[in-house]
Order: sequence, then C-alpha cells, then structure tokens
Amino acid sequence: MKIPIIFGLVFPVCLLVIELVFYAYRAIRNPDREKVRRRLRALASMEHGDDVPDILRNSMLSDVPLLNGILVRIPGIQRLELYVRQANVPYRLGFFILLTIVLALIGLTASYHVTKTLVVSVAVAAVLGMCPFLYVRVKRTHRMQKFHRQLPDSLDLIARALRAGHAFSSGMKLAADEFDDPLGTEFQETVDEINFGNDVPGALKNLARRVDCPDVKYFVVSVIIQRETGGNLAEIIEKIAHLIRERFKLQGKIRVLSAEGRLSAGILILIPFVFVTAIHFLNPGYISTLFSDPIGRMIAGSAVVMMAIGVFVIKRMIAFKV
Repeated sequence: MKIPIIFGLVFPVCLLVIELVFYAYRAIRNPDREKVRRRLRALASMEHGDDVPDILRNSMLSDVPLLNGILVRIPGIQRLELYVRQANVPYRLGFFILLTIVLALIGLTASYHVTKTLVVSVAVAAVLGMCPFLYVRVKRTHRMQKFHRQLPDSLDLIARALRAGHAFSSGMKLAADEFDDPLGTEFQETVDEINFGNDVPGALKNLARRVDCPDVKYFVVSVIIQRETGGNLAEIIEKIAHLIRERFKLQGKIRVLSAEGRLSAGILILIPFVFVTAIHFLNPGYISTLFSDPIGRMIAGSAVVMMAIGVFVIKRMIAFKV
C-alpha cells in the first residue's frame, strides 16, 4: 500500500520539475523577451475603462499554456498576481504556484518515506509549500517599506518642480528619474500611462492600485480634488510630505516605547524551544517520552497551539497603527 502511494507522488514531482527546468531554460535564453513581457503584462493587467479593447486586459499568468488556462479561470487570481508584481520578482505567478506544488510534493514524499506518519508528512509539505510565497511576501514588504521611505522626498521634489513652473507630469518625471526602484519604477510607469493617452486621474488611480501604501492614496485623492476644484497644488503636496515625515517620527517614538514589550515577547517565544533543545542534549530519554507517547504528543500539540495564540495576542498588544 505504501509503495503505490510513493510512486503516485514521484510522477507528478518529476513532471513539475521538468516544467520548471524548461521554464528556467527559456527565461535564461531570452532575458530581454522576459523583460518586455513583464512590462506588457503590467500594462495589460490594469483595470481600464469600457472603451479599451479586451485584448489589453488579458494577461499571461504563466508560460505554460495549460497552467495559464487554469489560472485565468480562478476567481480573484488577479489580486494574487498583483501581490507578486508588488514584490518585483523576476518570475510570474505560475512559476511560484508550480514551485509550491513541487516543494509540497517533495516534502510529502520524503517525510512520509522517513517518518511513515501522514500527519507529519502533511505538516512538512505545508511548510515547504509556503516557502515560495513567504519569499514573495518578504520581498514585497521590503519593497513597499522602501517606497514609503522614498515618498516624502519625491513629493517635495514634485512640489518644487510645480513652484518652478513645470507641469505636474513633468514633476512626476523628475521624481521618476531621481529615485531608484520602487518609487522611480512606479512613477515612471505612471508617466508612461499619461504620455500614452491616459488622463492624469486615471493614471494616478492605477498607481494607487499597484502600490500598497496609504499615503499614496492621500496624494492621489488630493491631486484629483485639486484638478477639479482648484487650489495651490504645490502647497498641498508639501503638506502631505510634512505629514508623512511627522508620522515617521511618531512611529519611531512608538518603536522605542514598545521595544521592551517586543523584547519580552521574543524571549517568551524562544524559551520553550531553548529548554526543549537543551534537555534533548542533556537527557534525551527524558524528553523523548513527550514525542513517543500519544499523550505527550497531544500535550506538545496543545502547547504549540497555545503558543501561537499567545504570539498573536502579544503582537496585537505591541502593534500601534498611526
């Protein structure tokens, strides 16, 4: 019974590995084509008005036609694709989905072969399967944080350009040329949309959709309202930049005041693992009962669940939104 299960898992793993190797070969052989496709895909996946042909809204989620056909039929997949695009990784959504399946199957097969326990094998497969999107999440978080740090200086630059007599799109172009990724890349894409015929409010709304930053939404709303009602746009943008910097200062004070709580939370989380590791090396027979006996495994599982609840509660206690 166990051998057919293993053979049944080896075949899809080998098939997916071949697909990944083929995908990597195409990406390495034609790097310029991949850059062009990424740019076209970014423009095609935006939300446009009804007067735009449908062909502009079609986007390739994977170079594998079968997988792409499956993904485009999944509701809400565009939001996950936007999540991957915000991380600015050099691969498409389909690659990470394939990699997730491959790692999960490898973890399930290998752990089942070693432990012969289905629950442990499923847990290992889940952990390995989450690794690709955890990587995407880390890249996305760092990129959005860097964008947030660049935003006040870019707004000051746009405001100075407006005071010097430049148009708003020219100020956006100056900021795009002055700053590197992510702000320079996103602003340049907005400028390109304006140059290719999209109106300024529409291009700014697309910017707010692409970037996960609340301050960008304030900036976009302010510019759109100013274009409809009038006013000193340079002064408005300068005040937004000042407000963002003051928020940075307040967040720094909060981090200092909550440092003790975060340190205590880290120590409380690490203590059980440190003690278990120390006892395992000092007296292996004493701690082995916790994992070999059914009641011990139940107690260990309950402890892990309670620790997870405690981590969630502590995180909520020390997290302050400004």
